[in-house]
Amino acid sequence: MSFRADNDAYEAWLRNQCQVVEADLEHKHEKMKKDAFTFLRATFFRWAKTIEKICSDLSDAPAVLSVGDTHVENFGTWRDAEGRLVWGVNDFDEAAVIPYPLDLVRLATSVRLAPGVAFSNHDAASAIAAGYRKGLNQPRPTLLDENAGWMLPFVACTDEEREEFWGEVRKYPAATPPDEVKSALRSSLPTDAVVERFASRRKGSGGLGRQRFVAVADWRGGSVIREAKALAPSAWQWAHGGDARPPSFIDLATGKYRSPDPFLHIYDGFILRRIAADSRKIDLGDNAGAKLNLQLLEAMGFDLGAIHAASEEQTPAIRNDLDARPVDWLHGAAKVAAESVKEDYAAWAKLIPSMIAAFRDFLNVDHNAK
Repeated sequence: MSFRADNDAYEAWLRNQCQVVEADLEHKHEKMKKDAFTFLRATFFRWAKTIEKICSDLSDAPAVLSVGDTHVENFGTWRDAEGRLVWGVNDFDEAAVIPYPLDLVRLATSVRLAPGVAFSNHDAASAIAAGYRKGLNQPRPTLLDENAGWMLPFVACTDEEREEFWGEVRKYPAATPPDEVKSALRSSLPTDAVVERFASRRKGSGGLGRQRFVAVADWRGGSVIREAKALAPSAWQWAHGGDARPPSFIDLATGKYRSPDPFLHIYDGFILRRIAADSRKIDLGDNAGAKLNLQLLEAMGFDLGAIHAASEEQTPAIRNDLDARPVDWLHGAAKVAAESVKEDYAAWAKLIPSMIAAFRDFLNVDHNAK
């Protein structure tokens, strides 16, 4: 099936799973034209539909509860219940039971597509694979002040980024969440916080189209923010034709080897979380690849290994499967996957201008004359 057909079918399915913001879907379509890296981030549904055909030798690998939508910008920071600064995967919208190698392949594919990467694709895949084995064998959360101090320069919020964050907050457009979402946002705030306003938020790529509401409140001399984002079943379920099962978001986010975000909750079809300058997804920007290094990629692989290790009954099978694969299996799989993504991207980037032109032609026709 063509990418366009899959895109239309997925969006129709999504409309039956949650309330969709059509203007945000249109924005997503425009973002998808930017480059193949952005396109990958926005189209997990297509990956879920095609990857087992593209990498057929991976489809029978041990399946575990997985991230699904892994890529180099799906990592960030949060504060745990002890106030410690933690780093790792911080978006589990597409969590599902998936053959374990596919999380690694998608991460390695995103490196191949990220602009400005300064090292070889072979070295990138090797770093991810090495980190994954370490995380699988010795799983733990990544605590920046305790076992990953070297990472602080990559994730620390600069004065410029902090100002940019609050500048975005000031620009959030006013919105009126449903009453139950308002109530949930209020209950997630400190008890004596005063809500100043409710607003909407447009963020990300793959999640564009889902409702996002925020509460901006004043608390003891400063602002605090909570977000409620609509939750839907993983696109993996759409791609595999099964019934839409309850999302596995919380199961992964609070897994055995993570130090979870205490502000992260699910309520009545929405994901509630704290939004702050130091609790955020790390956005690598337009030149994403230039900000990566092999040590950081190994840490990403490590975090995936620690996440998969929570499926303890499958860990021995994963080790055996890894041992049986060629040394360069991840490098080869990511190469094939990246070429497929590029083909879909090229078709979409060419398709959208032609659709716009056709629509404009339609508007310019004098239909009353016919």
